Parts: sequence; C-alpha cells; structure tokens
Amino acid sequence: MTPSRRSVLAGGVAAALSSSAQGAGKVSNAATFSLNFAPHEGSFASRGNRLEQIAFAADQGFRGWEDNEARGRSIDEQNAMARALQQRGMTMGVFVASMPKWSEFRPAFGSDDGAEREAFLADIRASVEVAKRLNAKHMTVVTGFVDHKVPMDIQTGRIIDLMRRAGDILAPHGLVAVMEPLNTRTDHPNVYMQSWAAGYAVARGVDSPAIKILTDCYHEQIQSGNLIRSFGMVWDEMGYIQFGDNPGRKEPGTGEVNYHNIVRFLRTRRYGGVIGMEHGNSQPGRAGEERLIAAYRAIDAA
Repeated sequence: MTPSRRSVLAGGVAAALSSSAQGAGKVSNAATFSLNFAPHEGSFASRGNRLEQIAFAADQGFRGWEDNEARGRSIDEQNAMARALQQRGMTMGVFVASMPKWSEFRPAFGSDDGAEREAFLADIRASVEVAKRLNAKHMTVVTGFVDHKVPMDIQTGRIIDLMRRAGDILAPHGLVAVMEPLNTRTDHPNVYMQSWAAGYAVARGVDSPAIKILTDCYHEQIQSGNLIRSFGMVWDEMGYIQFGDNPGRKEPGTGEVNYHNIVRFLRTRRYGGVIGMEHGNSQPGRAGEERLIAAYRAIDAA
C-alpha cells in the first residue's frame, strides 16, 4: 500500500525529532535551512527573551525573522533586534505597518469618509523609518473592512487609489507594502480582501513595484484552496509568503496542506524571499519547539 502524504511527513518529523533529541542540551550546529523560513517571538518562547529567541533560531539554521508588532516597539528595541539579526546573518521579514482595529471592524477604506485613508497614509510614512531601522524591505498592510453602504466597485476603486498613494511613498525607499488577504470563514469576517485573486486585482490596478500581495497559505486554504495553482496565477504580483497549516494554524504537518509539494513548487520558481512561519506550535514548551523545527526540516528536505 502506498503510504499517505501525512504518514510520510509524520515519519520525517519523527526522524528529525529523534536526531534533535540526541543533541538536546547542546548548542546546535544544525545545517542552515535552504529556504528563508522566518519564526517569530513565541516560536521558541522557552529559550528566553526576543533576542535570545533570535539567537536560538539562528543556531537551528533559520535564516529569517518576523515581528508583526515591531512598529509599536521602542526605537531601542527595534535597533537591538536589527543588530541581533545582522550579527547572525538573518533577514528581517514583515512587520505590520498599520494595525487594524479588529474588534471594531475598522478601518473601512472604501467608505465615503476619507479620514481613515489619510490616517493609513500617515502610518505608511511613519513605517518608512521603522523599516530602515530594522533593515526590512516588506511591511504588511490590511486593506480594511467592507462598508456595506457603498457599492463594492466604488470601494475597490478607492482602495486601489489608496494603495497607489502608499506605493508612491514607499517606492523611493525601495520598500514594499504587501497586502494580506484574510479568510472570512474562520477568523476575519467582513474584511475587504478575502483571497489572493482579490489581491491580484488590486495590485494590477495599482501597478507599482511597491505594492504586492502577501500570500498567506493558511488564509487562502480556508477561503479558496487550490494553493499551487493560485500561486502560479498571482506570482507576478506576489511579494511575500507565509505558511500555516489548516485547521488549527500550526506548523506544517498538523493539517491538510501539502507543504512538501508547495516547497517543491517554490523551488521550481526559484523563490528566494522570506517565508514567514505565521502560526503557533501544536504542542507547548520545548517539545513543541522541537516538533516545530522537525516539521520545517521535513519540508525543507522536499
């Protein structure tokens, strides 16, 4: 009987866990991952504070780092994180440039009131200096929530115009805002941008190297599925990738997404950017951290 994808992946994780267990308690000299997988604060919470987690991640061979909350941190904290990443040869991934008010379902960038659009552009301007301090190229933006009083085509036009203005701010600095489509079925009801296809339409309308799509596999799997074909269709407007399995939004191998095949596809496209590990750990504590590392070893070997 041909083994299932899940059993093959489980076997790879088990082998990697066994190997890591043999070296427990030692500083790792693990091989560097071939792709720029980027954990975040909390991925290795048992290892200490943010800077200690960065050091641990580097010792395990990770080449990137994400920090959604970086814009809200003090300048000293931003500088310290940037130094830690530079010293370990790690690439800074995304931070959130303008945080939505999730519980209030705001902002609504397509509404008749332009105040939230102007506030968003102010956040983009402020994020330029944050990106420079962090040595980051990409920043995440959410295109807001739907205003049901305004026709959707009008909202789309206004959001394209807003993103074009944001691109005009970022382009001279070589920075990129990546728009994140979010699922409405599980996590984010009433958001405007609900699929990679919708992101593609806005990005094509904006027509700027500074405005691209953040292709988060967790959200797209819930909303649309068909991930590899979807990657191919939006590739020209894709600026950044995030992984997370579904259901549960945990590490690869805990759900239904075939990350082995996604990694193979990304290799055929010679993707060299950061891949954010935008998910939690399926198990608590150090056992969960070891399982996380093993899961990425397994798909990196694809």
